[in-house]
Amino acid sequence: MADILDIGSRIELISMDPHFLEISIGLYRQGGETPRFLVHSYSSKEGVADRLSFIRQAMVVLGGMVQDGNYLSFVCGSEHHAAVRRTFLEAGKISPEAGLEPRPLSSLDRKSGLTLVVSERGSGLYEVTAEGNEKAKDRRVKVVANGLAKLGEMRLIDGREDQVQYPCEQDHASLTGLLLVRAPNVRAIVREQEMASSRGVLAAPSQQ
Repeated sequence: MADILDIGSRIELISMDPHFLEISIGLYRQGGETPRFLVHSYSSKEGVADRLSFIRQAMVVLGGMVQDGNYLSFVCGSEHHAAVRRTFLEAGKISPEAGLEPRPLSSLDRKSGLTLVVSERGSGLYEVTAEGNEKAKDRRVKVVANGLAKLGEMRLIDGREDQVQYPCEQDHASLTGLLLVRAPNVRAIVREQEMASSRGVLAAPSQQ
């Protein structure tokens, strides 16, 4: 039981990894002055350590996190609870054979045909704009800003429908690029998370 407590509190779960033998992998939050996170699996199958290492590396690249041994954290020292969960889930979707690179601060919105662009304004502030169909711009910009606010637990700027800011007031370009891809369809993301959380829990071999 002590081993379970030592790894921290589970905050997210990949119930069946599609890229590695359908093992379960959890993301755990460690306590302490600076929140840090551990990617862990109870599976003893050969190659698990390499798969966990890849997911950690992907979280560093995609989420702009920093790695200290097996632990991950954000440079700003904040938890960014919702965003780190999303980073973990997105990292788990990537095949080990795929290349890793940060997502750009622009994305094609298939629903509207617009190119969505997020620009850094400093101090963790980001502004959403769109290029393309003039009639759809304002509505989709608002949708995306709200999606970013939801996925990244960012705050909407009073009097603006196109600006959001991280509570830590630090820039997170890689993380924002990652969230931007999902922001236009945030409702589907929330449903995905709810379904994932209901599929089961990650248990130690002794408990299975």
